[in-house]
Amino acid sequence: MLKKNRIKDLHVKNLSQLVDPHSILHHKEDLLAYDCDGFTIHRHLPKAVVFPQNTKEVSSIVKYCNENDLPFLARGAGTGLSGGAIPLNNEVVISLVKMKRLLSVDYENRRAVVEPGFINLRLTNSISEKGYYYAPDPSSQYCCTIGGNVAENAGGAHCLKYGVTTNHILGLEVVLPNGDVIELGKQGIPDEPGYDLLGLLTGSEGTLGIVTKITVRILKNPEAKQTVLAYFDRVEDGSQAVSDIISAGIVPAALEMMDKTAIEGVEAAAFPVGHPRDIEALLLIEVDGISAGIKEQILRILDVCKKQNVREVKVAESEEERARWWANRKTGFGAMGAISPDYLVQDGVIPRSKLPQVLKQINKISEESGLRIANIFHAGDGNLHPLVLFDARKPGEIEKALDAGSACLQVCAEAGGTITGEHGVGIEKKEEMRFVFNEDEIQAQTNIREVFNPKNLLNAGKLFPSPSRCAEVKKEMKKIEYF
Repeated sequence: MLKKNRIKDLHVKNLSQLVDPHSILHHKEDLLAYDCDGFTIHRHLPKAVVFPQNTKEVSSIVKYCNENDLPFLARGAGTGLSGGAIPLNNEVVISLVKMKRLLSVDYENRRAVVEPGFINLRLTNSISEKGYYYAPDPSSQYCCTIGGNVAENAGGAHCLKYGVTTNHILGLEVVLPNGDVIELGKQGIPDEPGYDLLGLLTGSEGTLGIVTKITVRILKNPEAKQTVLAYFDRVEDGSQAVSDIISAGIVPAALEMMDKTAIEGVEAAAFPVGHPRDIEALLLIEVDGISAGIKEQILRILDVCKKQNVREVKVAESEEERARWWANRKTGFGAMGAISPDYLVQDGVIPRSKLPQVLKQINKISEESGLRIANIFHAGDGNLHPLVLFDARKPGEIEKALDAGSACLQVCAEAGGTITGEHGVGIEKKEEMRFVFNEDEIQAQTNIREVFNPKNLLNAGKLFPSPSRCAEVKKEMKKIEYF
């Protein structure tokens, strides 16, 4: 809340006139909570944090920043994992957490309209009594916002069958970097004539505009679902089972994998389920759809697992057991805190067929760096999440972790994949963009940014590599800078 003492910064004083006076933070002790997001290696204090309550206030704040050449950025719940909401340039942070309403639900046309600060899981909870749900389900869905999901094009465990955020966005209201407000996908119809601006804005990581209203697709609950848990003594067998399931023509709603180190973490944390500690890998497989076809799919999945030397495979016997298994998986990232003081999560994507080879290479990176790497990921669509475990208190370990994470992404790129599937590039992976794009391709993308954001005041320094040296960028990332 606004302190009683006089505001010394003229810009902060002027911004405080655009919103409720209790809706701006500017004292250092208040700003500390906004110096990073889920990528905690890099920290910078913002100039101020402003909490608008509607599109008009967002527009007025953006117009002021644009007219006065003040850097600014939008922030949701701060759960992002790539540093996309870190104020590198002493930005004015426009926090959208007060814009958290469910504005309307149209069951007949299967769509809902939410504000950007609306929590992901709250949407499903709000419509479940009518038999509907919202499909994108990041592991942080209990606290992440749909606005943030749009910015990063977030995925989740069930995106194998249902797609990532962009597949569920029907319309956006956007405040452009000059303060103008536009609507895309009017009346919930996303494929309007002309360029696909809706697709362009989704996943643009807050560099092209600030989303203030979102029309999303909602789905009818499937008639039935069943979940399988399979334990393997060898990672190679579990990896091959993943490819064989898809090759058999089965498209599970979710197909997740955890290795031995990841299992150690989740079993030491809040939701242990009794996984054997001596296995090398487990698969969590879920199928859903029409009741009549579920049993056949489950039998085929069990057969595939048995052919790949599964130690044990079982089907959840109740909704309670299924929920326990998923709670164990969904807390996987945070669970690493039970076995390591710090961790860095990566987000590479590879062809499914390359899983065994890539996991071997990641294990080699672990051995060479001297850092443990846990693997917990969306195996069905090849979206890997190597978690590099380290101790920031030990000299040199931050640099080792960053180098190991970068090496994992390079392996993914060289295997025919890419550097991010759902977490975004932010500042964490911007230098690694060169693993998948040449200079001309990067320039073409920055040209698009300049059309929307010509002054580069909105979330500058994110998404694209700088001309500077990669080594110096990584060295800088370990510093905590406040002014």
